[in-house]
Amino acid sequence: MTIGFVLGLAFLATVSPAQAATAAPATTGKAAAVRVLRYDASRAAEFRSYIDQAAQVWNSSVTNVRLVAGSPADFVVYADNGWPRAQPTSLGRGTVWIGRQATAEGHNPLRISTHEIGHILGLPDRRTGLCTDLMSGASAGTGCTNPNPNATEKAQVERNFRGFTPAIDFGRIYVDAPEPAAP
Repeated sequence: MTIGFVLGLAFLATVSPAQAATAAPATTGKAAAVRVLRYDASRAAEFRSYIDQAAQVWNSSVTNVRLVAGSPADFVVYADNGWPRAQPTSLGRGTVWIGRQATAEGHNPLRISTHEIGHILGLPDRRTGLCTDLMSGASAGTGCTNPNPNATEKAQVERNFRGFTPAIDFGRIYVDAPEPAAP
């Protein structure tokens, strides 16, 4: 009985640091759980390493969500020949397609990957044309290689995963093709 009690305490002592690593302080001073989202990039072909890098960009940018490769997946990433797009079905869930058409025209694959994951995290397109705005997507032009979300985008993801309503339409497919030129 005593050995079982001691082993139980030893187990708890080893689990506590891992649990502490999955919590982050919220604005109220209470610990907030980190939501882990698993992604499957096994069908992303030549873009797989970019998806892994994009996950790391998001992991270093926000504190209450962590992206990890794994199964069962919350979102799946495919490579195809169209324009990049994402279909978030709920916060943290959906499908991403990394389209070769954008990279063939010179758009940066890491920026594309980080942008499309942004939709899964609840961010809508914001076609500002600014390279500093990750969610401006293709409107920033082929010279833009910035894969990092700005402070506003980071804050919105943090709010989304604290229970606020994301500014995105779930079920909609967000296509990141350039706007057609005005006649």
